Amino acid sequence: MKRLLIAMSIAAALTACTTNAQNKTDKNNKTMKTIELDKQQFIEKVFDYESNPTTWKYEGTKPAIVDFYATWCRPCKMVAPILEELAEEYGDSIVIYKVDTDRQQELAAAFGIRSIPSLLFIPVQGQPQMVQGAMGKADFRKIIDSVLLGKE
Repeated sequence: MKRLLIAMSIAAALTACTTNAQNKTDKNNKTMKTIELDKQQFIEKVFDYESNPTTWKYEGTKPAIVDFYATWCRPCKMVAPILEELAEEYGDSIVIYKVDTDRQQELAAAFGIRSIPSLLFIPVQGQPQMVQGAMGKADFRKIIDSVLLGKE
């Protein structure tokens, strides 16, 4: 009996600790096009706010959107599939990142996130723009085309 409990505990621990961060899938087993970031990845790929908190310097090479969200947030759940569609439509032209504000509280605090969803639109050159609240796909397209891609 004792061996059975130990074996079950080990199996449960191994199953619970397995991650597949790069190939995250949704409920329909589709590969996610948006990229989940933690604090360290954000510092490496987007902005090193610890080393240089006063001057914005984007670390990426493509325009990006950072979606600050929470898993329990209904408007965030409405925005998520739109961002997935846009990531697929725009392909390699832009990168769409996601930051879970419940898991990355320090990162959310560094950007003063008080309302979710909050979306940070980051052009390759220039200053980023923060937008709060859910938007429709057409509104996202307008901002992506004008702010991120420079299309008029």
